[in-house]
Amino acid sequence: MTARPSLPRRGNAMGGTPAVRFLASALAAGVLLTTSACSDDDSGGQGSDVVASPAADGSRAASPLVAKSPTPSAGDGLTDAGARAALITEADIEGDWTKVADAASWRDKLLVGTVDVADFLTAKADAADCQKLLDSLYDEDLLGKPSGASALTGFEEGDSRLLYQVAAYDRAALDDSLDWLKSLPTKCDEFTATDSAGDKRTVQVTENPVPKEGDVRQGLLVVVQGTADGTPTTLTLDVAVVRVGADAITVTGGGPAGGEGDSVERAVQQGTPRLKDVLAGRTPAADPSEVD
Repeated sequence: MTARPSLPRRGNAMGGTPAVRFLASALAAGVLLTTSACSDDDSGGQGSDVVASPAADGSRAASPLVAKSPTPSAGDGLTDAGARAALITEADIEGDWTKVADAASWRDKLLVGTVDVADFLTAKADAADCQKLLDSLYDEDLLGKPSGASALTGFEEGDSRLLYQVAAYDRAALDDSLDWLKSLPTKCDEFTATDSAGDKRTVQVTENPVPKEGDVRQGLLVVVQGTADGTPTTLTLDVAVVRVGADAITVTGGGPAGGEGDSVERAVQQGTPRLKDVLAGRTPAADPSEVD
């Protein structure tokens, strides 16, 4: 692709005990120990702050957090209640973040535009990947459509926003999505896009480190330079994705004031153990200080 003047680059280093019960059997001398998960939501009852998908399979009701099946497979255990319980809170990311009720409707118009194919002199297919990146960031579905339960929540701090999503995916499709994200700093390192009014946006994509959480992880720093309401504006987004089995966490943070690498990093560090607790049938700690 043709060389373009470099934009300023920045990087951020992102880089209950269960209740038990005993069932005595009159026909056997053994004792069966069973453990049950007991919490389905740490959101303080404010359901309007969280958006969750319909239950993937209502017949799997052995636990409110993790569904049980005779032959469980990776990713089919997360329930809606479990996805909500795995969401982070303001306490997890510290700072002055405030939880909002309309995170599912967030859309940034700077991400709307048609990628200029002329930028890609030899690898025309890369233009389609760059278009997909812009569209996915706008639609908030970087990893594609979840195959099962999902939930999201969002926070605001001044002009910055942080969106946090937890969802179950088809494992093969999830791996493909992570491979795709990994390729973007090379395929889409710098390109231009044009909006419906003919205004140009310059986009830069670089790799961002992500804390070593989960099974696989990928981070991006996306910088979009253009105009908003006639005023020159730069949108900076820190993006982090972490896979745990066939489930994944997606965190996007930033705004016109710059990226939110520190908050995205903390969201990953606090949120991944929450998801692991849910998948293990445990109730995540309400206070991050209680996490070992």
